[in-house]
Formats: sequence, structure tokens, C-alpha cells
Amino acid sequence: MAVVSESPQPSGRPARVLTGYRPTGPLHVGHWFGNIQSMLELQRTHDAFFFVADWHALTTDFDRTERLPGNIRELVLDWLAAGIDPQQATVYLQSHVSEVAELTLLLGMITPLGWLERVPTYKERLRDLAEREIANYGLLGYPVLQTVDIVIVRGEVVPVGEDQVAHLELAREIVRRFNGLYGEILVEPQAMLSETPRIPGTDGRKMSSSLGNDIRINDEPDVMRKKASSMVTDPQKIRLGDPGRPEICPVFALHQKFSPDILVETEAGCRAGTLGCVKCKQNLGERLVAHFGPFQERRRALDPSAADDVLAAGRDKVRPVVEQTMKDVRSAMHLTT
Repeated sequence: MAVVSESPQPSGRPARVLTGYRPTGPLHVGHWFGNIQSMLELQRTHDAFFFVADWHALTTDFDRTERLPGNIRELVLDWLAAGIDPQQATVYLQSHVSEVAELTLLLGMITPLGWLERVPTYKERLRDLAEREIANYGLLGYPVLQTVDIVIVRGEVVPVGEDQVAHLELAREIVRRFNGLYGEILVEPQAMLSETPRIPGTDGRKMSSSLGNDIRINDEPDVMRKKASSMVTDPQKIRLGDPGRPEICPVFALHQKFSPDILVETEAGCRAGTLGCVKCKQNLGERLVAHFGPFQERRRALDPSAADDVLAAGRDKVRPVVEQTMKDVRSAMHLTT
């Protein structure tokens, strides 16, 4: 799959990029380095569409909907504090665009079941959340809804990590199948591959709110320190004096992001056994606190009503794009009277 550059389209206009987040909880360190930093750049260089994927959240949190309104508002406020600018990007809520549900139904009619069953993240999600009843139609059909999110706003490029490539390739296949049946109506999205590696959580797995292993960027300083101190490390480094392997240690992986001032000595001390894991994690905790202090100050200064205002404006801004897409789809499928 190709890597899309930040250069404009041949017409001279910037490419339209789409990305979004499920509102399953506040932003964490994985979000910060996995997508937020690229969003800040993309809103400057592209025609950026950023959405809150509240319907996607139902695939795993269908029994926790009482949390959704608060999570949605908190996520938007986090975006604003991080520097997302609604004047530069279109920021909207997925469920404010009811046509998403209609197009999901229509694309679901042409998507073979086997295509959905082969997506590796479906089985991974079932394994990671084995204690919950999430083997539902919504989770299996997640890639169709994801495809609709992209094509309904005519998204041309989508930032993805390596673990999301299969989903985007499926979206491209669905678009090709639709266009083959009904004409060249939908835009086939291209991948913008992320170079950011997976950010480990406190248990060593990929950081995720759903897994409860996240360090949130708005955690209180003492909470950040406590979470850093709870992180797993090299299992062979049990006590001070034992040589460690920083290349496999989740703590050192975060030091690479937050501790440029002590990175060389941290690696050397770990390998030599002169730096204990307790001290190493304490150092990380202090740097987490210092790094996110300015963000937290901006976050506290925001009026909570700002989130509602941003989403209302985004709904009005995205509507003409969506309406034109659906007009073209209905006409191509002979669903108009």
C-alpha cells in the first residue's frame, strides 16, 4: 500500500484526509504519539476531517452508553487543548451524520461475509476482551462502518498504523466492488502509513483504554507517577545489578519518547545493571508529568460548553459534503423516485 505524501492534488488543492477516535475514554500517551501529533500537522497541510466515532464505540461498549455523552465531550476538549483547531479542520460527531447508518446498510449488502471474517483485528479484539460478550454483528461489520466514515466525506487519504492496514485495504475493496457495480461514485482512499511504533501500555501490550493499561495525558501528576511505577519491565532484570535488555522493555520504549536528556545513560545503566527498574520508572514518571503539564493547564482553562459548540459547527460544515455523496449513491443504485 502506498505512502501518501503531503503534497497537494494535481488540481492544486490539498488532499482530503479523514481520521477519528472512539470516545471510550480520555486521550492517553498512545493517542498522543500515535495520531494527535500527525493531526496537528494534517490540519495545516490537508483538507482535514476529524470525527468522534461514537457509533464505533458501541461495538465494545454497547452496555456502557451512559458514559458516552461525557466521553464525547471530554475527547473534544482534549483535542482542543492539544491544539486541534476547528477553524482549520472539520470536527464532527459520527452520529450527527445519520446518513452514515444508511450508507453502512447499503455497503453491507455488497460486502461478502468472508471479507469481514478474514480481518485479523476482529479475532484480536475477541481475544483481548474475552471476558466480555462482544462477538456481535456490529464488531464483525466494523470495517464496513469504517469504510463509510471515509467515503461519505470523500476522504482521499487516511492515516493508518501497521495494525490498521488490513482494514483500509478492505475499505478499498468495498469501494472497488461498489464502483464496479454502480459506476465510479465513491473515492478509493489511499493509506498514509504512520511511522510511529506501537506505544506500550503498563502491561506491555499496546496501550488501550479498553485494556485498562493506559497512561492518560490528563492524569493527575501522582497518578502518572503511580502508573509509571506499575509498568512491567524486562522479566530477566529482577534486582539491582542484573543486566537488562532495554530494547524489549516497555519503560525504555517510553523513555525514548519522553527522556532525551537521560536516554543514553538510561540505556547504559540498564544494560550494565547499575540502574534499577524502580529508579528507571521514577525517572519516567517525572518526565511524563513535566511533558504534559502545559497541556493540562490549557485543558483546565477550557469552558466545557466549547465541545458542544465545536460539534454543532462541525455538523453544519460536514452536511453539504455528505448530502452530495448520498445523492450520488442513491441515484447510482436507482433508489430515488
